[in-house]
Amino acid sequence: MPKAAPPSRIALSMPRLSRYGGAEGFGWRLAEALAACGHAVDFLCARAEGRLPQGVTPVVLGRPPLGRAVKNLWFAWAVERHLSRSPYDVVIGLSRTWSQDILRVGGGPQDIFNRLTLPAHGQSLARTLKALRRALSPSGAVIRWMEARQFDTPSNPAQRVVCVSDLVRGWLLEAHPALDPASVEVVYNRPDLSRFAPPDAELRERLRAAQGWADADVVVCTAGTNFALKGVGTLIRALPLLPRNYRLAVAGGRHPDAWVALAKRLGVGERVHFAGKVDDMPAFYAAADVFALPTYYDACSNAVLEALACGLPAISSARNGSAVFADPRLVLQDPGDHQALARLIRLAAEQSPAQPFQWPDDRPCGLLPYIQMVDEIIRTKREQP
Repeated sequence: MPKAAPPSRIALSMPRLSRYGGAEGFGWRLAEALAACGHAVDFLCARAEGRLPQGVTPVVLGRPPLGRAVKNLWFAWAVERHLSRSPYDVVIGLSRTWSQDILRVGGGPQDIFNRLTLPAHGQSLARTLKALRRALSPSGAVIRWMEARQFDTPSNPAQRVVCVSDLVRGWLLEAHPALDPASVEVVYNRPDLSRFAPPDAELRERLRAAQGWADADVVVCTAGTNFALKGVGTLIRALPLLPRNYRLAVAGGRHPDAWVALAKRLGVGERVHFAGKVDDMPAFYAAADVFALPTYYDACSNAVLEALACGLPAISSARNGSAVFADPRLVLQDPGDHQALARLIRLAAEQSPAQPFQWPDDRPCGLLPYIQMVDEIIRTKREQP
């Protein structure tokens, strides 16, 4: 009887092994899914936090407690050194590393990020100083050099580049025109939407009453940690253009003092509520009428998909990869245009309740495409003489 083939050795690399964080959570789930398929999975990381994915071995490489530039370089070098000593059948890179069979690109190139997000800092001296800091930052120079090595002169010319949205793919090809477009694939994030569904009328009424919101109030909600980049300023500036029964609820973020001051200055302080960290996001969406994310930059926002799954009309800027799932009439072209945003909010509020979001069949998403890529690479390598 022939001996069974040993399990294939798979390595994933990312500085942090954790269930928390968008990219980190994806890497955690992918590692566990590959282990469940019978592969021997190592996770190369600088540190491991919390519960480990079942069947996965963390390989903690560490990195010095120095600046961002040194941390990035150190981790990439540590991964290279480990791979030179420990061969794997398939290597999956989830961050800025150089030797992999599959490279998942979860965000746009550094220069494009800088260009798109600078307007979020307004027209003041703060914006000028931000641009100056970015231009002189050693970390920025290191990241640009690492990106060039990843995409322009990769260690493995056969690496498969996978972007998390068509928008990120476009940004990547713009920044690295030597890349063959046929070699750059797209697999969208697919968050766990099983927790998100339209609420029944009784639950919705109870949640709104707990916040002191009347039936006639139109509650616009948003979510994010970086208020400037997520366009919270644009939302606050849109509010004075809307009837007084329109309110804004903001989940996430820290230190909202500047935004609270802006709302008071515009006379809408009592209509803006900063909820801080929200543990029960389905309830947050359930109490609202409209979701809006006039973001200056988002590779593929999960919050838009979650809001859609809860039956909310979702407004997104065109600079968000998941805007392709929103109603095209509710896509804001300029994230700084508060007048256009106010018009879209009125349009969204007048819509009848939407059907829960269903993932379209023509958009590859989630973990399965990566598992299939791994199987294909293993099969190809085994067939080689």
